[in-house]
Amino acid sequence: MRAVILFILLITACHPVLASTIPADAARYKRDLIRVSHAEWGLDAPVATFAAQIHQESRWRTDARSPVGAIGLAQFMPGTSKWIAGTYPDRLDGNQPYNPMWALQALVIYNRWHYQRISAQTDCDRWAFTLSAYNGGLGWVQRDKKKAAAQGLDASRYWGSVEYVNAGRSAANFKENRGYPERIINRWQPLYQDAGWGGGVCD
Repeated sequence: MRAVILFILLITACHPVLASTIPADAARYKRDLIRVSHAEWGLDAPVATFAAQIHQESRWRTDARSPVGAIGLAQFMPGTSKWIAGTYPDRLDGNQPYNPMWALQALVIYNRWHYQRISAQTDCDRWAFTLSAYNGGLGWVQRDKKKAAAQGLDASRYWGSVEYVNAGRSAANFKENRGYPERIINRWQPLYQDAGWGGGVCD
């Protein structure tokens, strides 16, 4: 029995995914995320999805900085952060990506901006496109959909259709982008749903 326990401890130490938990830092922002999500999306807002997205982006570290320059909880690139602050000056006071309250609201608003500009066959497909756009840009989603249609695929479906189409990204960027909706919806979202953060997408 002791050998089995030691084996399990060894495996979880080597494979953090098997020991995935919600970071302790997340708890301090739970109420704020619920509040801004409801304000932007209504009472049926997919709060667990947004929480999972922050988990994927920064693991809830307010000082997070990626090798390519994305910063804060929501991991905005400086240009995107400046754009969203200028587009929504009434709701986002200044350009403050390191401010956790600003970052939470900006992430929710930016997802809404993408969601409103994407059409899809199902809401689950629409959310996958939305997350793909957050990660890689709406322009890439539109180009991928156009290429899918040209290949005779259903451009209104992400899962099983457009998810396999690459309109020109590098192999590394394509792999990272296609893993983004998958990890958020299927890996991290259930953690937050089970912990009582609210609803998610693709249920």
